[in-house]
Amino acid sequence: MSNIVLADPQDITRAGMMFVCERQSVAYLYAADKTELIEQLKTHGDAVVILDYTLFDINDIDELEILHERFPLVKWVLFSFDLSADFVRRAIALSPQFSVLLKDSPLAEIRECLHYAQRNQRYICQRMAEILLAPPVRSSDEMLLTKTETEILKEIALGMTTKEIADKRFSSFHTVNTHRKNIFRKLGVNNVHEATKYALRAGLVDSAEYYI
Repeated sequence: MSNIVLADPQDITRAGMMFVCERQSVAYLYAADKTELIEQLKTHGDAVVILDYTLFDINDIDELEILHERFPLVKWVLFSFDLSADFVRRAIALSPQFSVLLKDSPLAEIRECLHYAQRNQRYICQRMAEILLAPPVRSSDEMLLTKTETEILKEIALGMTTKEIADKRFSSFHTVNTHRKNIFRKLGVNNVHEATKYALRAGLVDSAEYYI
């Protein structure tokens, strides 16, 4: 069976996936960043990559497509807490090598996904399947960011971490993280790089200010 490469910087979920692999007697490796991931794939060109796209240092869908073209036998399991439906549609349109598994999926689905991926079969978890099949319900009003969300988006685009933003605003980490999730959901983005590109296009951050 194919090796598993865990490309997930979140300690707790990575430990959980390691436990699942060990219980199923599946060999696994760990990649801390994109450079390590590429080195692993040079040796294990048919691996199953469990990738937290939201937190890992892959900038956008175009970069993910380049990796897929470079390593066409690799199976990708996009394993995150939240992914936009538009992003998932683009990813699964690239190749049947892409599966989708949300981090709040039950253990039975996680095991089933690994089983499918190692047999070169696509897997879409139940909740994401329901999201993809649901009719669009967003209105233009729902897409608008609140004043606080706009300010936090600018701070994210300027490179501040969630903790730094919380300290600056005298808010809790949880509160700022909730705002962050809402911003990503409303904008249909999945990571900081995509959010920053939106902020630059929208003029929320001056390009000169961004490059300082």
